[in-house]
Amino acid sequence: MAEHSVDLAIIGSGPGGYVAAIRASQLGMKVAIVERDALGGVCLNWGCIPTKALLRTAEIYTNMKHAESFGLKADNIGFDIDAVIKRSRGVANKLSGGIGYLMKKHKVKVIEGTARLEKGAAAPVVKVKTKDGEDMIKAKHVILATGARARTIPQAGLEPDGKFVWTAKEAMVPDVMPKSLLVIGSGAIGIEFASFYRALGAEVTVVEMLDRVLPVEDEEISKLAAKQFKKQGMKLITGAMVEKLDKSGALAKATVKMKDGKTEVIEAERVILAVGIVGNTENLGLEAVGAKVDRGHVVINEWMETGVKGLYAIGDLCGPPWLAHKASHEGVICVEKIAGKNDVHPLDISLIPGCTYCQPQVASVGMTEAKAKENGRKVKVGRFPFNGNGKAIALGEPEGLVKTIFDATTGELLGAHMIGAEVTELIQGFGIAKSMEAVEEDLMHAIFPHPTLSEMMHESVLDAYDRVMHI
Repeated sequence: MAEHSVDLAIIGSGPGGYVAAIRASQLGMKVAIVERDALGGVCLNWGCIPTKALLRTAEIYTNMKHAESFGLKADNIGFDIDAVIKRSRGVANKLSGGIGYLMKKHKVKVIEGTARLEKGAAAPVVKVKTKDGEDMIKAKHVILATGARARTIPQAGLEPDGKFVWTAKEAMVPDVMPKSLLVIGSGAIGIEFASFYRALGAEVTVVEMLDRVLPVEDEEISKLAAKQFKKQGMKLITGAMVEKLDKSGALAKATVKMKDGKTEVIEAERVILAVGIVGNTENLGLEAVGAKVDRGHVVINEWMETGVKGLYAIGDLCGPPWLAHKASHEGVICVEKIAGKNDVHPLDISLIPGCTYCQPQVASVGMTEAKAKENGRKVKVGRFPFNGNGKAIALGEPEGLVKTIFDATTGELLGAHMIGAEVTELIQGFGIAKSMEAVEEDLMHAIFPHPTLSEMMHESVLDAYDRVMHI
């Protein structure tokens, strides 16, 4: 048995784990990281990155089909689904290799294998089952960063089978390009896959249990998104649920219970389950060391502490929002707290931007208008449409909206919500404003370059205070 003595052991090398490892190394710690699969975790290998590669293909393909509107000619437009997947996998593999380089650069010991916790003195001991036997890591501190996996529906026929019923992983490497597709769930994952497959020609139906698609977004943005999805040819069924799935024939037949209580049967070649995720808490030895698990997620405090001496947890393992950038930030907070730094602050969830990379893109940060009002705030709301922006029109993407919400009394920026071209890049401007506690005057006095999409951010702020210029 190989033994390792380190300051910090990290289980899982996703965006939470590997960022925590780098920051710990920067702070002078000796670090070991355990990974049972590929460096980078689900995000780099089977989530954030490869899906964006697929969606980029869909975006280019859509633009090619509208070449004439740009004064271009493109005949016999088509795609090779195997080549599309190959590119996506190549992007993922390149970035996973990049994480390996970063681990070497920061002198982080990488151990390939499956980890399990046992009781220890300063912190739990980490036993790692490797291809050569078993390693033991004795650390002063241990961070769990094992991530999460797709939540499944334990009902007849709805369990993922790799053929008719896919999770996100199978949807990224399809065995066929389906002519028809049923997506169960309309959060970011479901809508991104719906957008990708619809762009490539599949007949797509989305079933959502709540009353609107993208239900965590501001209601106004959700409605605009639904309008665009329907315009693209998607069928959206809200306030409904799939009761069962018959896979006995050539097509999957889903029985869907509608909001009025009636049922409808929907046929599709493939079904994607996108109903959330559940933490990877099993077989880690959490019970043995005394860590608490609630509804599939490890319980932590604001410093990522589990309540077990020397044991911490970060990222999707600990619950929503299930976002890579949240996991990375938690990793930094956790490590800096361990190191005894004095300027560490607990995570403020209101500062975390959310992005959905469908067509059109959706992005947001902070409170929705409804949530602000629920919290008793008197609000001022500003809006600016994409069709009032020169850059958006020049891009040929005049559909969209920038919406800002301010506290009417203090001028605090409470939330920002966007739909349209490149809003996933724009949203961080409002993210920085919120983190710096900007008020309306700060944003009004900022000078935005012209011609850019970002000008709409300025105009939306101005609109909230009856000073909008271009509508």
